[in-house]
Amino acid sequence: MRVLVVGLGNMGRSHAVAYASNPEFEIVGLVNRSVIELPPELAGHTITTDYHAALAVLKPDLVCVATYSDSHADYAVAAMQAGAHVFVEKPLATSVEDARRVAEASRITGRKVVIGYILRHHPSWIRLIEEARDLGGPYVFRLNLNQQSSGPTWEVHKRLMETTSPIVDCGVHYVDVMCQITDSKPIEVRGMGLRLSDEVAPSMYNYGHFQVLFEDGSCGWYEAGWGPMMSDTAFFVKDVISPRGAVSIRMAEDARSDDIDTHTKTSLIRVHRVGQPDEDLSMADEPGHQELCDREQAFVARAIRDDLDLSRHMQDAVSSLAVCLAADESVRSGQPVRL
Repeated sequence: MRVLVVGLGNMGRSHAVAYASNPEFEIVGLVNRSVIELPPELAGHTITTDYHAALAVLKPDLVCVATYSDSHADYAVAAMQAGAHVFVEKPLATSVEDARRVAEASRITGRKVVIGYILRHHPSWIRLIEEARDLGGPYVFRLNLNQQSSGPTWEVHKRLMETTSPIVDCGVHYVDVMCQITDSKPIEVRGMGLRLSDEVAPSMYNYGHFQVLFEDGSCGWYEAGWGPMMSDTAFFVKDVISPRGAVSIRMAEDARSDDIDTHTKTSLIRVHRVGQPDEDLSMADEPGHQELCDREQAFVARAIRDDLDLSRHMQDAVSSLAVCLAADESVRSGQPVRL
């Protein structure tokens, strides 16, 4: 499959390396806003800056959209209209309307769309979801991912916050996990947030958290903050609690919030069942960030090759985005949002 990779930030480079190492793909073009130094795996490829020109000239089979969030929907739709399948990083769009526009374009063109929910390809998170579902609901979800970012990472975060808040950008992953565990519809969202830096636009906040209520009585909390002021204490909390016990991801003592592998590595999963000894499931041999990207793109190849039905995948992506955007609306309005 001929692949055009658009956006060569952290995730875009990792996806490009995954394509380069998988014999089912051939990279035919790289697009980025600026010319950057490429890793050895991508040596010999030329970077161009005009996405639409590259799309028209190269006619790829697959377009990987790893740009900033505000261009995701337009780039994905343009790719499908040009005949290409699409892998698009999360969040799928910056509005529910745009997310639905991508879904409709996929339906009309018959092109596949895979959204970058990398945790769906992570064996530890798959196991967490299985263990939580085995306990049975209703559930309490306590999830967060705060990042004490500085230097180049803080610059990236500030650029992201020109269009997308931390609770939307990262929250879609964890709302997706909540929804996979409950199989219940989210019905109400309540959010709060605060701008903690003069370097952040006055209309944006770099710290936020929200609560989501589900039809089955389950409730969830998610927290995300970016910036040099963020605490490294309890920055990674992943708990699922039910009447029968709890399942928790426990991090290594030396884990740091500014290490990208920390965002996916789990160290171990503790399963607590009421009245029974706790069970610790070692995740010492779990994949790192690049291997997860490799697995994700292998799934993209299989989805196209085997004509997998991705309608539920798209539906879940739109639903998790709707929850996080409702949280953003609640932060700004000070009012709960019914879904």
